[in-house]
Amino acid sequence: MVKSKFRILSINPGSTSTKIGLYDNDECIFKVNIEHDQDVLKEFKEISDQREFRLNNVLETLKQNNIVITSIDAFSGRGGSLECCEGGTYEINELMYNDAKSMRIVKHPSALGIVIAYELAQKYHKRCFCVNPPDVDEFILEARITGIPGIYRESRIHALNQKEIAIRYAKKVKCNYEDLNLIICHAGGGISVAAHSHGKMIDCNDIVNGDGPMAPNRSGFIPAKPLVNMCFSGQYSEAEIKALINKNGGIVAHLGTADIKEVVEMINAGSKKAKIIYDAMIYQIAKQIGAMYVALKCNCSAIILTGGIANDSYYVKKLNKYLKNLCKVVVMPGEFELEALAAGALRVLTNQEQVKEYIGKPVFNGLIGE
Repeated sequence: MVKSKFRILSINPGSTSTKIGLYDNDECIFKVNIEHDQDVLKEFKEISDQREFRLNNVLETLKQNNIVITSIDAFSGRGGSLECCEGGTYEINELMYNDAKSMRIVKHPSALGIVIAYELAQKYHKRCFCVNPPDVDEFILEARITGIPGIYRESRIHALNQKEIAIRYAKKVKCNYEDLNLIICHAGGGISVAAHSHGKMIDCNDIVNGDGPMAPNRSGFIPAKPLVNMCFSGQYSEAEIKALINKNGGIVAHLGTADIKEVVEMINAGSKKAKIIYDAMIYQIAKQIGAMYVALKCNCSAIILTGGIANDSYYVKKLNKYLKNLCKVVVMPGEFELEALAAGALRVLTNQEQVKEYIGKPVFNGLIGE
């Protein structure tokens, strides 16, 4: 007898918390954001050292809510710190587990989602998955090339939510994701604007390495020579420069807060500076969307605004003024990462999607002959 209902635990570790969600097929029966004590996290020398601490927090939370862990059929972890790979749902193998655990590629708590899911699956003899990790790379070759040989643009993006939004929109309009051309703008702490062409994210700004629009806590694109001058001025360390690019830059550098609600309050209170900075970010997002429109050869079914900032009416109205003549603009605010982790696992468990194998080799490793 073929099983018709699967219980899936989604695990999404973030910088200061671990989100988990329990799903019976696509029905959420339990969801919680486990906040971690900042002082406790600081005691760990490396992010990877938090593995046991976060795992125990997950187990304790399930126990407190009377969730029997053996009732779970599969564990689905957020992932990260992998070699660049195709989009899709991966069965977590030992190679993926070791890459995520080592964090040799990118040091970020999201990688612990793979580690925790794998260890739980091994202990309880269940299956475990990783769905569209941040390392998804589906760029066309033209999108990779820069003006300096040996330096290539990389695909670092909110792949999980980007793909989930695309799939949800396609279902809404009674199409397959693979039949559509879409531009999706995920705006949160970081901002990723991706061109989706027939099921592939063929181009996007790099949210880790300082590409695209500025964001609440990221600098975005910076003219190269002034940045080089800063690097050699002797006033900043390497760590400080990197922090300006992907942690302390953008809105927070200008206004002292990365909270868009606070920025809007400043504007409503009459702050001209807050208005021009926020407007500049929106302007840069619009330009990035325009670039992705060209990447799709001006053939786009819809522009979709998602992420937490898409809840702000000022942002949506202002951005729509730039975009309304391109094509239809759709607002799907928030993020659906826990849901996406469960949905990808469910598609494999119900044979709607072919599971993928992680082989630990990047999909792009430089031009031939270099």
